Amino acid sequence: MKVRQAHMELNNFNAGVLFAMAKGDVDYDADAASAAASNLAALANLSQRGYWAPGTSTDDLGDQTLALPAIWQEGSKAGEYAGQLREATAALAAVAGDGKEAMMGALGPVGAACTACHKDYRQSN
Repeated sequence: MKVRQAHMELNNFNAGVLFAMAKGDVDYDADAASAAASNLAALANLSQRGYWAPGTSTDDLGDQTLALPAIWQEGSKAGEYAGQLREATAALAAVAGDGKEAMMGALGPVGAACTACHKDYRQSN
C-alpha cells in the first residue's frame, strides 16, 4: 500500500507540473513539460502487480488508504483504465515539448483516464 501511494504521489507531482502550465499558473517550459510527461508515461508502464494486494482497501485499512474494495471485485475496469492511461501518457509524452497548445490537447485524455479510475475506485477525500 505504501508503494502504491508513493506511485500515486509521483503521478500527482508530474501531472501537477503539466496542469500548472496548462492553467497558466507557471510559464510553459518545453523541457519541463517533456520531462513531466515522460515521467508519467514511465509510471503508467511500471508493473504494479504488488501494489494492489487484496486486503489493502478502505474496508481493510480504513483511512490509511483511499482504494475502494470495488477495484478487486469481479468486473473491475481498473485494468482497462490503466490501459487508457498508458495510451494517453504515451501520446502526451510525444507532444508535450512541442508547445503549450500541443501539450494541452494531449493532457485532457490523461486527466480523463485518471478521473475515470478515481471515480470508480477511489474514496472521496
